Amino acid sequence: MSVETFSVTDTISITPAAALHFSQQLKQKGGKGVRISLKKSGCTGFKYVFDEVDAPQPDDVCITLENGAEVYVSAADLPALRGTEIDYTKEGLNRTLKINNPNVKDACGCGESFSV
Repeated sequence: MSVETFSVTDTISITPAAALHFSQQLKQKGGKGVRISLKKSGCTGFKYVFDEVDAPQPDDVCITLENGAEVYVSAADLPALRGTEIDYTKEGLNRTLKINNPNVKDACGCGESFSV
């Protein structure tokens, strides 16, 4: 059995558009950071959870973005998020966070959940 090690910067990348979105949301709502975690949900297993929080959980890993916004990632979820890119896109009137996670093996038809 081997233990795999990796850095947080190798795990999640956040585009400048997503960083700006996080920063604006935190300013509007008064939170200190955005916490990213996974929750068991749906028919295939997990869903992404983004929470605006005042402080990280004890096991969270902190990423400070170039614009000063902080992102906290659940340490337990780091292996499933390795290589993930988070972007914020605008398509017409729609604005959404796009998550490109290369570890996703299957996703439900409605887009609610995924498995790794």
